[in-house]
Amino acid sequence: MQTVVSGIRPTGNLHLGNYFGALRNFIKMQQENDCYFFIADYHSLTTHPTPADLHGNVKSVLVDYLAAGLDPEKATLYLQSDVPETTELYLFLNMNAYKGELERVTSFKEKARIQPDNINAGLLTYPTLMAADIIIHKAHKVPVGKDQEQHLEMTRTFANRFNRLYNVDYFPEPEAYNFGEQLIKIPGLDGSTKMGKSEGEGNAIFLNDEPEVIRKKIMKAVTDSGPKTEGEPKSQAIENIFALMKALSAPETLDYFEAEYQACRIRYGDMKKQLADDAISFTGPFRERIKEISSNNAYLSKVVNMGKEKAQASASKTVREVREIIGFKKF
Repeated sequence: MQTVVSGIRPTGNLHLGNYFGALRNFIKMQQENDCYFFIADYHSLTTHPTPADLHGNVKSVLVDYLAAGLDPEKATLYLQSDVPETTELYLFLNMNAYKGELERVTSFKEKARIQPDNINAGLLTYPTLMAADIIIHKAHKVPVGKDQEQHLEMTRTFANRFNRLYNVDYFPEPEAYNFGEQLIKIPGLDGSTKMGKSEGEGNAIFLNDEPEVIRKKIMKAVTDSGPKTEGEPKSQAIENIFALMKALSAPETLDYFEAEYQACRIRYGDMKKQLADDAISFTGPFRERIKEISSNNAYLSKVVNMGKEKAQASASKTVREVREIIGFKKF
């Protein structure tokens, strides 16, 4: 059994893009690996150092992930801020991380361009905190998207550098988790290729959206005037509607509207009505589970405390051994 570590940023409620992207694979991973899933509340401060409701955001993400299928009995689900050992390892890694290599990180340069008045030390050293999160559990695998591949490579660098500096074979060099299948990418309702909260509330369908909200969003989804000739390629907006239908509807429903499109007689209003019905049906179980878990503070407290205990057991062992390797000793 291999150790897998992944972070979850507390950026609000989950949408279908999150579910079909990372979340479904997290649920699979917990069946056959020793998984640590943490809510990265420290990380969120690098871009939003004065959050309006950090606790509320953390709770929303925790509830949504539990409702979607993460099992705290199978995986360790914990809050980053509940494991202070992480910040100690972060400190040690920072001692051997260099300004030049941190400044060359693509995401740092992009964030510095977007928020020039908030280029803080936490933003610069984001890769070392991410590395600490991963190697504190001596992870073998990390599920990452394209935008995080450079950070994983830096984590490998920091792990290898520690081993070389102290002449030990202590930290594994974690590799990207290969799901062995093509990931489903859920596009936005606004005609863009990505569903996400940053693109606007109307672009995404959230797992906790009420039926009338889902229906309103989908009926407003961007379309075009339809094909003029048989075989005419779909525009990006129409590709998006078909992609959503492929993920949410029955195969025969998708086949019907595909045939209607090819025959140049498709009615997008009818297609969106069907898609709305299917989206409401698909999200229904999540919506009910979210309501149930949100109101059960005793259960949430139990989950968080259980995760804290399991994560600290792993993290404290690592930090204790790292301190010994570096040379910290009691008198």
